[in-house]
Amino acid sequence: MFATPVGRFRVIAFVEGLSYLALLLIAMPIKYLGDNPAPVRYTGMAHGVLYILYAIAGFQAMLSRKWPAKEALRGFLASIIPFGTFWYDSAFLKAEHAAERTPHSG
Repeated sequence: MFATPVGRFRVIAFVEGLSYLALLLIAMPIKYLGDNPAPVRYTGMAHGVLYILYAIAGFQAMLSRKWPAKEALRGFLASIIPFGTFWYDSAFLKAEHAAERTPHSG
């Protein structure tokens, strides 16, 4: 998976999506229902770093595969919607990754 730009992007998108869900579904309830802000602090920091990696990997994949700017926008929008990165992988990245690994795929 890490051998190609889209493969790296897929892995990072998956982990970034998990961190977003952990932040929203675990850390934030602990903060607001349990009056404990520590999980948000640490999960939020991890998610922030992963989001930056997501943006960098997405940009590299876009350049490598010559995606149009609208695809970059779709990838960005997917990253701010819960479960969005998983949908984006299924709807677009999986096929791009397969095409990237075949010879003469452009």
